[in-house]
Amino acid sequence: MIRGVIPGPSFTAANYLTNLFRLLIGERLFKPLVVSYCITAHCNLNCRYCEDFGARRNPSLETHALSLADAERVLAIIRGATDSLILTGGEPLLYRDLEALIAHARHKLRFRSLTLLTNGLLLPKHEGLLPHINRLVVSLDTVDPDAWDQTLRAAPGTAQKIIDAVAVTARRQSEADFRLVIHCVVTPETLPVARDVLDFCVEHNIIFSCSPQSVNNWPRYELLVSDEYLAFVAEVVDLKRSGAPILGSLPYLRLMLDFKPYSCYPLLAPRVMPDGTLAYPCRPIERGGTAHGGRAVNLLDTGDWEEAVKSATHLYGPPPLTCGSCYQQCYAEPSLMQSRPLAFLREMVAFSPSRRAGVHNYVPG
Repeated sequence: MIRGVIPGPSFTAANYLTNLFRLLIGERLFKPLVVSYCITAHCNLNCRYCEDFGARRNPSLETHALSLADAERVLAIIRGATDSLILTGGEPLLYRDLEALIAHARHKLRFRSLTLLTNGLLLPKHEGLLPHINRLVVSLDTVDPDAWDQTLRAAPGTAQKIIDAVAVTARRQSEADFRLVIHCVVTPETLPVARDVLDFCVEHNIIFSCSPQSVNNWPRYELLVSDEYLAFVAEVVDLKRSGAPILGSLPYLRLMLDFKPYSCYPLLAPRVMPDGTLAYPCRPIERGGTAHGGRAVNLLDTGDWEEAVKSATHLYGPPPLTCGSCYQQCYAEPSLMQSRPLAFLREMVAFSPSRRAGVHNYVPG
């Protein structure tokens, strides 16, 4: 995930080592391995299970995208904390100054790892972005166009456009020097065809990842009691071990099987909202509206990442010690890789997809 055009030591690697020391002394405030910036709350689709964004939810959202100048200020503050950045949304390809923002992030701020998350519909209009990113993550839960149209609540033919765009984009990976990942949310409805998504990835040289559907920050009940779900995850584990292009550590895949509480460190992969506010300590707790999380701290007001985290910690208290809630890869994966360095080392040595696509800072949501 690190391109040779940006020399010098890795900020993310230094943060990882610093965090190992902090783990040893029992500290819970970690340096980020990656930061996700939701550059817009708007989306051109309306996925049935989306709890944040969607075309019909836009009028009620109070969070507005920043101007390019302010967005660049936010990125500069993030760059003071990590050299790994994820741009997400909403649908980030709707942000009108996205090309300029990515160019600023890559060439001015010199982020070493730059990821773009998208639903894929607008990819044909933004092919010029591909050489400037390291990793492109597309959400795709089924390769059945009719079923995907229903999930997206989109006009007939929309899903086919996305699937075709993904196939075309996949062929540009070598030329544009980026890795394409498909992230599949496993729901009771898509479970019977989730393997087809993996087969599509194998066919088109795409890396596959998956996580269970979460409802109100909990895994959907039907998955918890489903033998078919357990069989699917077990098959994914076996395929990973046999060399399939799967981006998901063995500890995370085991977590998908047993749903046991784990040590979650959300500040390893924090999220910044479109207006520059820090979702502390994580999006699920912040969205819950309790006294333990919120969005009262804005990076543009503090001007410094460490100061923002300090202010949020003062307001809401330290992050929780353990989590038995969402089990989403965006929080669980960095936590597992940080707290289990030997497992992380094994992933990087034994599994090419983990090494090529950066399992330690993979945040697909």
